Amino acid sequence: MGKMTVYHGSYMSVEHPEIIQGRNTKDFGTGFYCTIIREQAVRWAKRYNTPTVCTYTVCMNTNLKILEFKEMTEEWLDFIIACRHGEPHDNDIVIGAMANDQIYNFIADYIDGIITREQFWVMAKFKYPTHQINFCTSSALKCLQFISSEEVDSYDRT
Repeated sequence: MGKMTVYHGSYMSVEHPEIIQGRNTKDFGTGFYCTIIREQAVRWAKRYNTPTVCTYTVCMNTNLKILEFKEMTEEWLDFIIACRHGEPHDNDIVIGAMANDQIYNFIADYIDGIITREQFWVMAKFKYPTHQINFCTSSALKCLQFISSEEVDSYDRT
């Protein structure tokens, strides 16, 4: 994996990313979340009064423990369910599709026994593509190099 550009949506410029323990459980656990899809970072940023998208260059350290889900698979689903239940993992970086609100509703329905796994997959495959990279450790954060940040128009429909 060579250099790539990633984006982070926030309410401010984040020149020095940190891992902050939050109250909410997320798809890939605690960490600093980015994406290769700029439009997705814009959507993340629009949740705030001062929507800001930060751009970084990433040079992956192959000595780190990197878990990548190339597709939404059974393993991906089980990993997200575990992370959303607060179960820790030992990966430095996790990469894969994001369980956005709609997908997570399907996951919740599966967990609650409302739908089967088969029904989950039928509904999930019709959603637009998403992507996220979670930098889970301080070692992983060292792979990021801040490039720039820009405030985005909160009315922009990107």
